Amino acid sequence: MEKLRFGIVGVGMMGREHIRNLKLHPEAEIVALQDPVPECLEKGVKQLGRPVATYADIPTMLAEANLDCVLVVSPNYTHRKVLEPLFAAGLNILCEKPLCTTIEDARWAADQAKALKAVFWTGMEYRFMPPAARFIQAIEGGDVGRLVQLSIREHRFPFLVKVGDWNRFSRNTGGTMVEKCCHFFDLMRLIVKAEPVRVFCSGAMDVNHLDERYDGERPDIIDNSFTVVDFANGVRALLDLNMFAEGSEEQEALTAVGDVAKLEAFIPSGDLVHSPRVPLGQPKRPVRTHVPVDPTILEAGTHHGSTYYQIAAFIDAVRGRGPVQVTAEDGLRAVAIGVAAETSAREKRVVEMSELGF
Repeated sequence: MEKLRFGIVGVGMMGREHIRNLKLHPEAEIVALQDPVPECLEKGVKQLGRPVATYADIPTMLAEANLDCVLVVSPNYTHRKVLEPLFAAGLNILCEKPLCTTIEDARWAADQAKALKAVFWTGMEYRFMPPAARFIQAIEGGDVGRLVQLSIREHRFPFLVKVGDWNRFSRNTGGTMVEKCCHFFDLMRLIVKAEPVRVFCSGAMDVNHLDERYDGERPDIIDNSFTVVDFANGVRALLDLNMFAEGSEEQEALTAVGDVAKLEAFIPSGDLVHSPRVPLGQPKRPVRTHVPVDPTILEAGTHHGSTYYQIAAFIDAVRGRGPVQVTAEDGLRAVAIGVAAETSAREKRVVEMSELGF
């Protein structure tokens, strides 16, 4: 079987994580790297460990490289501009989250993807973390009964330094609730299996980046928040985000409570705890299981193995062996919830999704 020929657009930190993971896939061959920053290209070639064609612009890459697939890992605000020639070329595309930074651009991308004969996939790594995937399977299998409440906690480190410090400003990222949290809003939709009807977010920039200045301008990105999302089927979900809690033992915790039991997943420990309801005063019966991840796959990225598993699923979809698991429509919906949360935090009010056209 011939290998799929991959090009990577954007060879920053996350682009190099994709390089490490693609190298583990026997069906993939990286044949082109594109980035306007020479230093990023140099680091990408070094990460790959062998000579490869490099390009400063996308049109030249498309004209010269014989590509089957393209990974879009460029800064958020560039996604629409990057996607325009890629859609026109008819290539298989995996576009990292967020799909775009605005609802308007994300709608455009979703419309383009519907007309694309090739595969379009929105990168949502958190679905593919093995403990999270097992958590989702257990809920779908009825382990908590009828789902009533879902909560997701991410207590982590601040935003990392990126090329040109582009991620310090909401105009470039879409805002923290779009940039970072679209992952979690995507998980909510996947697990709850319904669409959101209203969002309330209380958040602010209280600790991180307060003393930073870029051309005299202070960053404006949320570093902690609580977000409540009400879904059409009556399930309510909560996102608890803190980006100055790098000392936390567990970076992520997923909790689902139904009318039969409670289920928790912890990352990076990889433990799941199932706690069935018991009569008051009776012994509790929690069951803890561990979800292992291959150490080689863990070492290839910073997302608990999910980058590898998502690329594997993408390759299956391109080969016709499996479905597109994360569509452009999924990407659009996650952006929309993020925009609603950003609006709610800024205006200190509940935002109905109907206000945004959903």
